[in-house]
Amino acid sequence: MAASASASAKCINVFWHDGMMSHDTGKGVFDTGMDPGFLDVLEKHPENSDRVRNMLSILRRGPISPYISWHSGRPALSSELLSFHAPEYIDELIEADKAGGKMVCSGTFLKPGSWDAALLAAGTTLSAMKHILDRHGKIAYALVRPPGHHAQPTQADGYCFLNNAGLAVQLALDSGCAKVVVIDIDVHYGNGTAEGFYQSNKVLTISLHMNHGSWGPSHPQNGSIDELGEGEGFGYNLNIPLPNGTGNKGYVYAMTKLITPAIQKFLPDMIVLVAGQDSSAFDPNGRQCLTMDGYREIGRIIHNLADRHSSGRLLIVQEGGYQVTYSAYCLHATLEGVLDLPLPLLPDPVACYPEDEAFSLKVIESIKRYQNDVIPYLKGT
Repeated sequence: MAASASASAKCINVFWHDGMMSHDTGKGVFDTGMDPGFLDVLEKHPENSDRVRNMLSILRRGPISPYISWHSGRPALSSELLSFHAPEYIDELIEADKAGGKMVCSGTFLKPGSWDAALLAAGTTLSAMKHILDRHGKIAYALVRPPGHHAQPTQADGYCFLNNAGLAVQLALDSGCAKVVVIDIDVHYGNGTAEGFYQSNKVLTISLHMNHGSWGPSHPQNGSIDELGEGEGFGYNLNIPLPNGTGNKGYVYAMTKLITPAIQKFLPDMIVLVAGQDSSAFDPNGRQCLTMDGYREIGRIIHNLADRHSSGRLLIVQEGGYQVTYSAYCLHATLEGVLDLPLPLLPDPVACYPEDEAFSLKVIESIKRYQNDVIPYLKGT
């Protein structure tokens, strides 16, 4: 379904496949899969198909729909997965699927249908990137699940099996892009993507996340400011751990004071936005305070960065966002910003969350001083 002729020339190419709904994460106490035996109502795992179903429907029937062009995704080939993941890890997932599935780490369940969905998520993201690389469109959005940014080269983590964004970044590099920047606004540290490019100076990975630290063996990284990369990659992994409660002003301040100057120094020819709506004020899996206005402004900043540095080329990859209704609204707002629309298309139905930005601004200033002191290419910015 192409965008209507009455719409602006601006367009977002959305890549999707219904088969990703076959990943059934089950019910239990939040994301544990546990039934303690004394609760009458067990809730769905937060990474369930309903949240993506609402994202899908708001893009199809919401006011942004005239700006959307739809494309079908496809499963990734096993050979494609090896550009980011170790063969032993892929074999482990394939064997787990053949055995009927297993809990691969805390909260992360591979069940019948999950592996097929993961292959579709990876392949659909690769198709979205290839659409840009082949010059069929400048902005593509991979609406995918299961998510991917916690999946490291050798292990699953945080609801993620395959690193969808990491695979797309590697495709861009293999296709001739000299430098790629990844901007991850999910509420959790994009540790898997960072790990995959930790020794590379061709990929600048930037993650804004709540200051949650490591959560166990599957997530050994802390997401702290001193995890900067190694070897040639030193200085090319920038972590921005924001205080709990950071809202619109804090996020925009970080985008302006930390991310924009780093990208101006790095000069990427491709931008990848790793978009999670779990940084919203109402998400059960985060403790941040973004509202639709904040997401819209982040999208607008990303739009301007892409226009200046990557000839408008931008891949957006879906990650978290677990409040089934508000995540869809925040996605809508993000894409409004990416399109640089002059006025909001959709009002915020629930935003009334106060923000005290004073502490978060102080933290951001301290991060800036630290980065300017220790990262060679940022000195003096």
